[in-house]
Amino acid sequence: MKIIETDRLIIRHLTTDDITFILELLNEPSFIQNIGDRKVRTEEDARKYLLNGPIESYDKHGFGLFMVELKDTSVPIGMCGLIKRDNLPDVDVGFAFLPKYWMKGYAFESASAILKYAKETCGLKRILGIVNPENTASIRVLEKLGLIFESMVKMPQDNFEIKLFAVDL
Repeated sequence: MKIIETDRLIIRHLTTDDITFILELLNEPSFIQNIGDRKVRTEEDARKYLLNGPIESYDKHGFGLFMVELKDTSVPIGMCGLIKRDNLPDVDVGFAFLPKYWMKGYAFESASAILKYAKETCGLKRILGIVNPENTASIRVLEKLGLIFESMVKMPQDNFEIKLFAVDL
């Protein structure tokens, strides 16, 4: 199901048909280093990740992480969307792209569209962004989106602090 169309991208629901892509993306060394190891190593792991993550979130919250595809070719290039975490007071915007699609403006283009969707469709008033302090590229995207650094936070599953950014919509 298509959610958003931008100049260059289609943003749609992830489905269990996206197992191969999810397996590739979640095992990228950059994903593991900057976002975390989701321990998705097999097609069955990827199916469970999709069902218990994005797909469950669509049902529970009406939003989640979405597939980002190139509009002209339908080639999947990454994920971008909204995540409701139990330990954060507000929903956060998240994005991850295959390295060959970095530095082309896709993260900013998709996340900009997601912030508009968060405000206009989901009725959200405030959005967070969490990021590994060493991930300068993602920090730049969050700042370009208008998010402002608020504090360092520790997520329950981590033994290190990450940067928390926020913006009022």
